[in-house]
Amino acid sequence: MSELVKSPVFGLLISLIAFQAGAYVKKKLKLSVFNPLLIAIILVILFLTLTNISYEDYNYGGRMISFFLYPATVSLALPLYRKFHLFRKNVLPICAGILCGAVSSIACTIFLARLFGLSEKHTLSLIPKSITTPIGMAVSEQMGGVPPVTVVAIIITGILGSITGPFLYRVLKINDKVAMGIAMGSSSHAIGTAKAVEIGETEGAMSGLTMAIAGIATVFLAPAMWKLYLIIFQ
Repeated sequence: MSELVKSPVFGLLISLIAFQAGAYVKKKLKLSVFNPLLIAIILVILFLTLTNISYEDYNYGGRMISFFLYPATVSLALPLYRKFHLFRKNVLPICAGILCGAVSSIACTIFLARLFGLSEKHTLSLIPKSITTPIGMAVSEQMGGVPPVTVVAIIITGILGSITGPFLYRVLKINDKVAMGIAMGSSSHAIGTAKAVEIGETEGAMSGLTMAIAGIATVFLAPAMWKLYLIIFQ
């Protein structure tokens, strides 16, 4: 049994089964709050807790899924290629929207983290919460944060963004496909982009573009804005 648990196939199968269960629940109930990734995370945590299987044993196979994060992200370039004429046509408003999204995300995170009395290390860990995981972990480590905390924050942000985004579009009567994609990509990175692809090809293309540019922008903006905060308020 021990050899089976420590097999890379074990963690991979548990992850896939949990996600398929989440996708089934989402398909049946048809509510955005039942996000397949969220359900899969809950199921895996419950399974590991009830069976007393350590995270390290599970992650022998679980990390294999992480490997595919990079090619999956690169594959988002295809819908962008198909819709690149929209980017050329709206390059200034798109870049302005992405920049505003990155700045507001960092500023709001710093403000709320300090308002609720979080430590400096935890604040730094939360700052890159709205960008894709590989870049977010690098930014967190560079600034002195805790990368595992950053990963959790990124996942939660992505799930919440993919759930609340379509709802806010309806409430605020946002119908512009480019704007919808930019909003989703700048706030909820890859998970939000996956949801944007479900909504439409244009939304998915703009979200993928935004996710990439916002990640690069955050690499430079996050340290600069944190230093500015320290200069002004401390």
